[in-house]
Amino acid sequence: MDAKDRKSSVREYVSSILVAVGLALLIRTAVVQAFYIPSGSMEDTLLVGDYLLANKFVYGAPIDVPGTDVSLFRFPALRDPAPGDIVIFKSPQDANRDLIKRCVATGGQTVEIVNKTLYVDGQPFRDPPLSKYTDRRTLSAAAYSRDNFGPYTVPNGHFFMMGDNRDNSSDSRYWGSVPKELIKGKAMSIYWSWAPDTAGPYYSGLGSLPRVLGNWVTRLPGRVRYERLGDIIR
Repeated sequence: MDAKDRKSSVREYVSSILVAVGLALLIRTAVVQAFYIPSGSMEDTLLVGDYLLANKFVYGAPIDVPGTDVSLFRFPALRDPAPGDIVIFKSPQDANRDLIKRCVATGGQTVEIVNKTLYVDGQPFRDPPLSKYTDRRTLSAAAYSRDNFGPYTVPNGHFFMMGDNRDNSSDSRYWGSVPKELIKGKAMSIYWSWAPDTAGPYYSGLGSLPRVLGNWVTRLPGRVRYERLGDIIR
């Protein structure tokens, strides 16, 4: 192989890498993105330690300036979030943080919560199959908006979000409805899940590293929630 052939091969190799990287970035930006569940606000539908894939294409993926919360534009949406969808969106309080909740109402609909029962347009909203209530108390609206709220009409172009863990979720009951421009994607499926490691030992310097890694490897098979792998999120 002469110098000219080698240069041609290098160019083809570099071009292939650039195309592959470009496609990967396009897919992550506009089609599918991975997310991790760090809190229990969607229990028992989603658990701490679940890793899921989100469909960003269906709602029209936002294209952000790298390293910022500024969106350049959005791809055209196939549809808007609908009541019952589990949605990933930027926090209305912190643009650098993503949240995941269930959409229960859209623009123009009226939300009211009476003694923990959710009503949308005057009709009871059916609790998701794996939702739960963990506090036997029912708090008054004067004390807290968790159990008694509204009536509140969702503005056009906004969505009212609630966690399935009704008594332990910071959601639209506290910080209002979510504007469409903050919507990022629809939860699709769980590709990995493991229970948090609560037994230790935990890292406390280089000397602890062998013991930490040894225990981590030993307990890993028992922490994986094999039955959740591949589950479709509903």
